[in-house]
Amino acid sequence: GPFLAQPVLDIQLHDTYFVPGHFHLIMGVASIFGIFAATYYWFPKMFGRMMNESMARWHFWFSFIGTYAIFMPMHYLGMAGMPRRYSQMTEVSYLHGLIPLQKFITYAAFVTIAGQLIFLVNLFWSMFKGKKASDNPWEATTLEWTTATPPPHDNFGGRTPVVHNGPYEYSVPGAPRDYVMQTDPEIKPAH
Repeated sequence: GPFLAQPVLDIQLHDTYFVPGHFHLIMGVASIFGIFAATYYWFPKMFGRMMNESMARWHFWFSFIGTYAIFMPMHYLGMAGMPRRYSQMTEVSYLHGLIPLQKFITYAAFVTIAGQLIFLVNLFWSMFKGKKASDNPWEATTLEWTTATPPPHDNFGGRTPVVHNGPYEYSVPGAPRDYVMQTDPEIKPAH
């Protein structure tokens, strides 16, 4: 990242715990949270049922707090000079004081992994027992929410959607709802 692009910092932080801590917090966590967000968003369209919101909130907080509890201490360990790729830290005396933080990271990882069980239980339970979803439970405006839930084999039930509006038409003056679907007739602005 930008930190390690600066030679003054890179000399000190190169090959320390700062490198995997920063990389995994920025790249790994961002992509995983994107996958979770997409799953929660499109689950009703895929399965015709809603995921349990309470379990989703628990999953979010376990994941959010857990990932920060794993990767933020790695930044500190790197700045304290702890090298990466060592099988054990007991052979170098200046690292002895950092071993408790290593243990904390391990415990945080186990708790975070256990939190992912909430997601899996919610996912599979909701497939069969979740509350039935409407065709557009999020009141979204894009085309995928104009078709039945779950969608038919050819997505739009043999009809080709005709688009009159943009994909992000919210709070349109004169609209009957707070949002306008892409397939709704175009609303002429009042002058």
